[in-house]
Amino acid sequence: MTVIAHVSDLHLDLGERATARARKVMDYLRGIPGPVDAVLVSGDIADHAADEEYAQARELFELPWPVLVLPGNHDRRAPFRTGLLGGKPEEDELNRVVAVPGAVFVLCDSTVPGSDEGHLSDATLRWLDGTLAGLAGDRPVFVCFHHPPVDLHTPYVDRVRQFGEDRLAEVLGRHPRVAALLCGHAHVAAATTFAGLPLLVAPGVASTVPLPLEGRAAVDFELAPGLAFHVLDDAGRLVTHYRALA
Repeated sequence: MTVIAHVSDLHLDLGERATARARKVMDYLRGIPGPVDAVLVSGDIADHAADEEYAQARELFELPWPVLVLPGNHDRRAPFRTGLLGGKPEEDELNRVVAVPGAVFVLCDSTVPGSDEGHLSDATLRWLDGTLAGLAGDRPVFVCFHHPPVDLHTPYVDRVRQFGEDRLAEVLGRHPRVAALLCGHAHVAAATTFAGLPLLVAPGVASTVPLPLEGRAAVDFELAPGLAFHVLDDAGRLVTHYRALA
């Protein structure tokens, strides 16, 4: 069995409110007996991409489980690299593969510098296609990015989702080992499908984006921060549990 804790959209800004909400989620993860195979943080870790925000994230991410990070539209590649990955301050796309004993994570950079919209570049899609084709072994694969490639019926987010998604669907159709797609950005716990695969969206830590039918503000800062647990059992069944931490 493989267990993934999935967190997204911390928007750390060194302020008391964002810090407290992020710490609540990380303390919850730190306190559970586990085991957890990996903690995925699917973007918008920093709110302004400041070095100090990434330093705070490093401290918060000191967990007993492997922590995997990818960028969101509020992050910037160069400070993200230096602050969270220990790399050089380069601006090329942040695409990585991380393997844990129970799964392989293909982390794709869906950010577009200077824009809140998401898009997987031709270079990233070629990298994804080649990476999936070249993976050895039989561990399940999770393809991860920040922006969801579908409308979630939240207009505030749908206008800045991942576009050009037909190209992604074509690549995924060639690789049956992919178990699911994991993303953030929407600030809402949501589950749907894309290209015949589960598409699982982590709730926001910093805030929540309600549905219009709920009659709340477009962005709600009072609803509790949350996280997801994705559980893939030995029979290949994937089950997601969402937690709101009041």
